[in-house]
Amino acid sequence: MRVIAGTAKGRKLKAVPSEDTRPITDRTKEALFSILGNWIIEARVLDLFSGTGAVGIEALSRGAAHVTFVEKSQAATRIIGENLRTTGLAARALVKRTDVFNFLDQSPPHSQAYDLIYIAPPQYKQLWRKTLQKIDRQVADWLLPDGAVVVQIHPVEYEELSLQNLVLYDQRKYGSTLLCFYQRPEAAEVES
Repeated sequence: MRVIAGTAKGRKLKAVPSEDTRPITDRTKEALFSILGNWIIEARVLDLFSGTGAVGIEALSRGAAHVTFVEKSQAATRIIGENLRTTGLAARALVKRTDVFNFLDQSPPHSQAYDLIYIAPPQYKQLWRKTLQKIDRQVADWLLPDGAVVVQIHPVEYEELSLQNLVLYDQRKYGSTLLCFYQRPEAAEVES
């Protein structure tokens, strides 16, 4: 696992020694950031269920202004910190060791919404659904009007959700990973 592009290109990232995390493959990560393109530059990113921090670190390396990593595992948050120091990107990051749902029950740090929210929870526990529904109910607090939410799940986990404030606008499958892209309906209308 490595940083693919940007200021920390080529730096190796440590993995969390656990079966609970499922790091994104380099192929899927490359595809994700190809889709996001230059939009990631100066973006504020919220990386939920961060694991090793690979997605948020890639965003920082490619020019994101700030990433907040949320992960409840002590081992994982330690690895995220080590990976941030190895890549020299720690100054633009905040690592919160807490449960994602407890984090979402509070206001965003500095009362600032995010451009991108990335959700990659442990598989087969429907946590992606619960997280997306919680963000949907509080979308004005967490997501900027032209922002996006990306969910990383196994394809068999996907189901259509009845959401009030977010719409699915794209899906991409890479092997055993499905990326689902959501945004506010008004942002989707602008793109059409």
